[in-house]
Amino acid sequence: MNAPLPRTRQHLPKRTVSIIGTGSHVPERVLTNAELEKMVETSDEWIVTRTGIRERRIAGPEETTSEMAAKAAMAALENAGIGAEEIDLILVATVTPDMFFPSTACFVQAKIGATRAACFDLSAACSGFLYALEVAQQFITSHTYSTILVIGADKLSSIVDWKDRNTCVLFGDGAGAAVLRHRAGGHGVVATHMGSNGNLADILHIPGGGCLNPVTSQNFDQRLNTIRMNGKETYKQAVTAMLSAAQAVLEESGLRFEDLACIIPHQANLRIIEAIADRMKLPLEKFMINLDRFGNTSAAAVAIALDEANRTGRMQVGEYVLLVVFGGGLTWASSVIQW
Repeated sequence: MNAPLPRTRQHLPKRTVSIIGTGSHVPERVLTNAELEKMVETSDEWIVTRTGIRERRIAGPEETTSEMAAKAAMAALENAGIGAEEIDLILVATVTPDMFFPSTACFVQAKIGATRAACFDLSAACSGFLYALEVAQQFITSHTYSTILVIGADKLSSIVDWKDRNTCVLFGDGAGAAVLRHRAGGHGVVATHMGSNGNLADILHIPGGGCLNPVTSQNFDQRLNTIRMNGKETYKQAVTAMLSAAQAVLEESGLRFEDLACIIPHQANLRIIEAIADRMKLPLEKFMINLDRFGNTSAAAVAIALDEANRTGRMQVGEYVLLVVFGGGLTWASSVIQW
């Protein structure tokens, strides 16, 4: 008689995945619209009318992406009530790593003492946190890992052209984190939708710094290693992609817009959020908005907003929350979470 096969991960039932803790960190320095008026040809009225942003946080020269990420991570661990030694995997979503390699996740591991964790970075621009959230969910549902730290962190002040008034007013620095784990009796992440369109990569990108256009002494003055954006096209694509992603994930979840207790959108532009709210036929009060204080912090934006929503009681246990984002790539993603 043949011996029974060992019980492998493939034979185990899939696990649900919950967010058991959140955290965030932003630098102390506040850069107001009034200060930007002295740097480029712009005005507070122009910025607020077109973006809704009034101020943003700017990291100092020594405050790296990994520093901000580590502080957000420690806040999330404290909120979850667990120690760093319990983390199996660290995922950092960022487009501003401390350096090309090692990964920023490795630097975070060293800073927080998560000695058991595997580490890697993920690049999906402003969509990075939700992309990383879905990657983490797959590791947990398959029983590969039990506890995962997901971080969205970016120091966009290091890649902004401070002479370009169309982009420098938009961005800020910061980090947000979430701890994921199976929680008995909780549904957690209900569904996730992700998408990309590489044919539109050039409407929001950084042309230099990689192997295609290395920054050299000959082309340094062209500022190839700074953000380039076609604002009108980005606005149009963002509204379309985020609304489509929201509809797709709600359909998969078997929910309607009116079933949602809170919507946490990418914090890029208030007009984009207002357009989405109008198409969803939902009041703006249902949307978690903090871009007026932090600007667009890329992969960190939705993570910081999630932490703020968690700590201010915007979601109650059992309620449904929609996270929806858009970023360079082009990339977009949405997740429905039962809190």
